[in-house]
Amino acid sequence: MTTGIKDVTHPLDAASVMALLPNRPRVLALGEPTHLEETLLDVRNELFKRLVEREGYRAIALETDCLRGLVVDDHVTSGAGTLDEVMERGFSHEWGVLEGNRELVRWMREHNAGRPAAEQVRFTAFDSPTEITHAESPRQALMALHGYLASHVEAVLLPCTAGTLDRLLGADERWSDQAAMRDPSRSVGRSAEAAELRLLADDLVALLDAQTPHLLAVTARDDWDRARLYGRAAVGLLRYHAHLAGTGPGRMVGLLATRSAVMAANLLAFAERRPTFVFSHNLHLTPTAGTMRMEQGPVRWWSAGALVRARLGADYAALAIAVGTIRHRGVDTPPAGTVEGLLHAAPEDRFLVDPRGLAAALAGEPPVVRESAYFGYFPLDPAHLDLIDGLVFVRDLPGE
Repeated sequence: MTTGIKDVTHPLDAASVMALLPNRPRVLALGEPTHLEETLLDVRNELFKRLVEREGYRAIALETDCLRGLVVDDHVTSGAGTLDEVMERGFSHEWGVLEGNRELVRWMREHNAGRPAAEQVRFTAFDSPTEITHAESPRQALMALHGYLASHVEAVLLPCTAGTLDRLLGADERWSDQAAMRDPSRSVGRSAEAAELRLLADDLVALLDAQTPHLLAVTARDDWDRARLYGRAAVGLLRYHAHLAGTGPGRMVGLLATRSAVMAANLLAFAERRPTFVFSHNLHLTPTAGTMRMEQGPVRWWSAGALVRARLGADYAALAIAVGTIRHRGVDTPPAGTVEGLLHAAPEDRFLVDPRGLAAALAGEPPVVRESAYFGYFPLDPAHLDLIDGLVFVRDLPGE
């Protein structure tokens, strides 16, 4: 495989990224091919800092629980809680132990200290409150939404009392039972109580929407935004639990699509207020159908990136990260017939690639998808070069 690689590569910095785009997008996404690698978090942090300082970005969104993320945002904006407490309580997926995430939170707090609210950088989390093994109880989201409305609208307008919600929710352990992921009969997602909760959640969100002028007049915009987040989380969780209790062939697609829809809705809501930089897995951010091989075979669903681009068009831009080696995971030097192999032959450790220019240069010698035995790593699909706006290449990911 031969190509004028130098003609399509650029330094990895904010200016080079923006030069690839027709305009500054409201949502700029950076996708990683694998999780838990500190080198990739370093790349993310450095790019985000430069986007804040030079391009006016005012928020970062990470692939972690959107409700837990409120703890982080409170810390970086007001200093609430200690850094240790925030890292323990503010992240799901055990991401609070990663040094790159700790450094990000530390930098954001230092950056915001002494700045007025309008100039502060915000932390947002855009994932639904779910894990691979289970989903959380909708209690936190439902109670918070109800509490906000009960404090600011006439009681007669509320569809229920907090006591009714508490009774229908029951013990939170019923909802978070990990056995339900493999045994739908263990899920409460299609119980009579869950069905009633879905109707009440819908009514609460409808009331929030209907009372928007009043609520914006008597509460801060941030409080109203949080109430909307609680509503999205509650409705999404109840829908997810309903799919969890299903037994049909579309069960897994329903779970993945529901999570993706919550992610997309959160990103769209964040982008209403401020330009947002997003960091997540390539599966979620590349604007195409996601594909994952499960026990029952391949599963396909529309990614959050595809859903957001369908709404925002050019105001959504996606960068994908490709890597050369992850030797501590058994991912060695990439074959020459892959995009990773071509880029790995370049002397630089990190650089930015114009993906469309690369695709055009490779038209006569189409590369193949790299194979990997490590289940946590998803190699670049060359067919996606025409779908992304920039390709970040990192030559090697050293282990601990």
